Amino acid sequence: MTRRERILAASHRKQADRLPFFHYWRHSQVGWAERECRNRGMGMNWLRPPYVEKLHGVQVTEVRTVLDGRPVIHRTYTTPVGSVSEDEFREPGVGQWKANRSWKSHTPWIVERLLKGPDDYLVMKYIVEHTEYLPDYFPIEQAMDWLGDEGVVLANLPHSPMQMLMINWVGSEGGRFFYHLTDFPDLVEELYRALSKSREPMYEIAAKSPAPVVMCGDNVDGVLANPKLFQAYFMPEYEKQAAVLHSNGKLMAVHMDGRLDVIKDLIGRTPVDIVEAVHPPPMGDLSIGEALRCWPEKAVWIGFPSSVYDFGPKATREFALDLLRGVGTGERLALAMSTENQVSNENLIALTTVLEQAELPLSAERMDRIERALR
Repeated sequence: MTRRERILAASHRKQADRLPFFHYWRHSQVGWAERECRNRGMGMNWLRPPYVEKLHGVQVTEVRTVLDGRPVIHRTYTTPVGSVSEDEFREPGVGQWKANRSWKSHTPWIVERLLKGPDDYLVMKYIVEHTEYLPDYFPIEQAMDWLGDEGVVLANLPHSPMQMLMINWVGSEGGRFFYHLTDFPDLVEELYRALSKSREPMYEIAAKSPAPVVMCGDNVDGVLANPKLFQAYFMPEYEKQAAVLHSNGKLMAVHMDGRLDVIKDLIGRTPVDIVEAVHPPPMGDLSIGEALRCWPEKAVWIGFPSSVYDFGPKATREFALDLLRGVGTGERLALAMSTENQVSNENLIALTTVLEQAELPLSAERMDRIERALR
């Protein structure tokens, strides 16, 4: 099977010949280690947007300034009902490397959020209601042409409506989002509903894109998106997205790389096809074996814990062996070398040394053979 066929087979809950493993292009270095690992079976996945945004009645201005001693971009959105602004810090390399990343693979940081108080909600609601989404499939078509059978191109969508507030517009630092939700819940709810409604054309656009999988944004953690919030605001949006995507034959993936144990049963009730970036302990709190048992109708894309890489290649190999021993036969699984960060050449080779031997179905005997081969 090709790398693409393996990843999609696992994602459709079908039997692959080997455990699919891949790197995301946005994190991957280009060089001898990347080439060697790909020659030894590592795939390459690509996230690309299926749409462009067009703002109506909104003027956007950017000014470079200095805040707390560091250079930032001060961005202002001016509308007939008022203005909102944000400050964005960019590390060296942003705009010069790929996927809006710095040399260290960091994305720009919002150090001052758009929604600072209740008066800002009216402005953001105006912006949301005057945002038009237009299809633009060239980025996906180009990536599919370049990638071929080496991996999968995913249509990439932004965070779902409530996570746009939590992570992007209000922020969760110091509990800010929860203060907003407590102090002016009607404004939060109204903006959430407006954004959910405005996104409907975006979902239609993604569903009609040439990509076989749609990544529905998000960055789910059971502490930030606690069970009450997850059930009230996340699950209905996933239902809305899935209805459109599934009717057009698309798989739906959601990025869930946080602590999931407290919401694992709720996740099982969602229509999500691929729970993407599940991090086992020590970074997450749900083992992959338990995730597979909780979600028998879902595929799981594992995010290899970056904290393990900090201990070097030997620890990486040992963790990978232990991980594979706990995932049963290995069906419905794919593994990402990283979902957030770059991986050193040495660790990339070390992990590939284990994964390239993971023929399916996995068994205790097969794992013993892999371990002996690594000595």
